[in-house]
Amino acid sequence: MPLTEEGVDQARAAGPLIRTLLGDMQPLVFTSPLERAARTAELALPELHALEVPALMEYDYGNFEGLTTAEIYERDAQWNLFTRGCPGGESIEEVAARCDSFAQTVEEVGAGRAIVAFTHGHLSRILTARMLALPAWAAASLWNDTATVGVINEHRGKLVLVGWNLRTYGTTA
Repeated sequence: MPLTEEGVDQARAAGPLIRTLLGDMQPLVFTSPLERAARTAELALPELHALEVPALMEYDYGNFEGLTTAEIYERDAQWNLFTRGCPGGESIEEVAARCDSFAQTVEEVGAGRAIVAFTHGHLSRILTARMLALPAWAAASLWNDTATVGVINEHRGKLVLVGWNLRTYGTTA
């Protein structure tokens, strides 16, 4: 599904914020191959080529694809994406394994470099949890809005979250 007009505006607005956070650093840029993330990368940082990485694709929602949370709860009142996954789709363990695979790639090719990754809502939360050495289900405690930026830095040999849900447009919920 393509970005909406609002999504295009949000993607463009993210660019200056990302450049400010990077300062003089020249990052390696990665993106999900799915259209919305790849287009966001292109609009936010048009001067940089983003390498498409399948591990950054959004959670496979299986039988719940395209349903709202309310519609899912009508089918399964106990459903929790971060503990039960999606019937016919991925489990939280499978998504965590993809995130761990990407983290390993970053460690191998990006040591000492700034990394920018354009992902999707649930995937970005799980990726952040895994990068911080937290269990994947801890991602349930990380809320992020569309087209926002999270920042992880190394501090005393450990990755730490130093910015979350950052944006230059609108207000946070």
